[in-house]
Amino acid sequence: MSLSASKRITLLKEISGRLQVEDWPLIDLTLSQFNLPTSETWNQSKSNYVLEMCKSATDEKLLELSQHVGYILEEAQNLGIDPPFWRKRMLRLFISHLSAEKAFAAELQEALLHYGISGFVAHNDIEPTVEWQGQIETALATADSLVALLHPTFQKSDWTDQEIGFAMGRGLPVFAVKFGQDPYGFIGRFQAFAGSGKPVEAIAKELFETYRKNKQTQKRMAEVLVNLFEDSGSFTAAKTRIGYLEGLEYWDTGFVPRLEAMVESNSQISGSWDVPERVEQLTKKWADV
Repeated sequence: MSLSASKRITLLKEISGRLQVEDWPLIDLTLSQFNLPTSETWNQSKSNYVLEMCKSATDEKLLELSQHVGYILEEAQNLGIDPPFWRKRMLRLFISHLSAEKAFAAELQEALLHYGISGFVAHNDIEPTVEWQGQIETALATADSLVALLHPTFQKSDWTDQEIGFAMGRGLPVFAVKFGQDPYGFIGRFQAFAGSGKPVEAIAKELFETYRKNKQTQKRMAEVLVNLFEDSGSFTAAKTRIGYLEGLEYWDTGFVPRLEAMVESNSQISGSWDVPERVEQLTKKWADV
């Protein structure tokens, strides 16, 4: 897919506007890392410099650079250009939290990986040298869902409300976990879970079960869990993950040949006691639906 002239202009404008606030050495470093030209004899503005150096870049290069500086077009998502903070082949979950609760958010992020859910935690996933607001916008623009960790004073944060508003504007499924703050305003109409006193692993499992059953995410989660099963690196992982597949509420006929191939090619699946038989039973179950 090629970008229209209008889209190229939009990207060039955003890239130049966001890079012009950086020091000259970082601008040149950024351009060189994307294999774009630089110049030592420039005597105009930084914005014009970036425009000049980028104007002949390929569409793909402009999309990659715009994503790096925190601006993403729908076309970038369609081309499969993925921000580096998302784990490949996983559900993308934006974790909205207070900065004072970043340690808990990071624990939840780690626990969710067990279920094929890649969480974005701003204070952990943004490099110090990267323009943080742009990266947060990129995460929100490419997420599959948002969960708000409602600790006390959550409502007083300007940023968390904006994050939720962004997700709602995209029509994403939004959930909340209560830690002493009840859902309020628009959040009040979304499903909320009790979090106080629960171990983080229990919260992660509850969110996973919700995404596996939710009508907006069950298809995406089914694909994620097939991927997760395919990547099983131990007998224990294979046994645990076939259990996840048995609880699916969505099925694609394309899963059958993939699962059969996994039994043949992955020794951790074929060698795990009763897992090949459970794969066979699972495919028969859905064939009769």
